[in-house]
Amino acid sequence: MGLADPARPQRRRGPYRGRGRNCDNPPMTARLIACNKPYDVLCQFTDADGARRTLADCLHAPGFRPAGRLDRDSEGLVLLADDGGLQQRIAHPRFKLWKTYWVQVEGIPDDAALHRLARGVELNDGPTQPARAERMEEPAGLWPRDPPIRYRARIPTAWVRLSLREGRNRQVRRMTAAVGHPTLRLIRYAIGGITLDGLAPGAWRYEDPERLKL
Repeated sequence: MGLADPARPQRRRGPYRGRGRNCDNPPMTARLIACNKPYDVLCQFTDADGARRTLADCLHAPGFRPAGRLDRDSEGLVLLADDGGLQQRIAHPRFKLWKTYWVQVEGIPDDAALHRLARGVELNDGPTQPARAERMEEPAGLWPRDPPIRYRARIPTAWVRLSLREGRNRQVRRMTAAVGHPTLRLIRYAIGGITLDGLAPGAWRYEDPERLKL
């Protein structure tokens, strides 16, 4: 299923605009929100400096907190829960919840590179756990990134679908670099059975926690 193809976002410090941004009065049964975090947005609701964009520019959701993190220079799915136990089950690697990423890399990974990613690579904080890695076409309907990635005329790029059950700091970027294919763009597509499908950058929706397949 392809993603929505929204208009190219403009650079701005103010809120992302769209329908139904206010979560002040969620349904009584809602405990989980899915948000498509844009590039250059902090995965938190406040910024001590007050100069950087945060999740507050995407939604207003009292009582909800991000379940895990997604780096400022990464894009895609962030789940927010109003229950600490659910946050823990989503974020902590001991629950072995699959998280799937779309990764644009420099060069064309061969089967050996993909096998290394899947088998596990040695990082400075130890070997990674077994993962799932496969080449993919550029996702249909993918929104443009602002600013665009750095292109090199003589170096092709490719897309890899990478699924992990752990979440070390900047792990995906370190893994692709370890097999000779630095990450250019990183989008988290899915957490468990919840995906980005239909969510434009900065948009959100309520989700059924059962879809996590915990």
